[in-house]
Amino acid sequence: MTEMVPPELDKRLLEILVCPQTRGPLVYDRERGELLSKKARLAYPVRDGVPIMLTDEARSLSDDEVRAL
Repeated sequence: MTEMVPPELDKRLLEILVCPQTRGPLVYDRERGELLSKKARLAYPVRDGVPIMLTDEARSLSDDEVRAL
C-alpha cells in the first residue's frame, strides 16, 4: 500500500492566502498537507485540496517546527 501525498496547491492561491490570525505569509508543507504560519505558530489543514483557514481547525506548531520554517 502506498502513502498518499496531498496534491500541490495552485501557486496563485498560495500567493494570496494569508494567516487569518496574523495576516502574515503561509508556507505549504505538501508532505503533511498543511499551511504553516510561523508568526501564529499554527498549521492549517488542507483537505481534498481545500485549505481550511479556521484557527479552531489549526494545530499548534512545536518550537522545532517553527525554527525549521
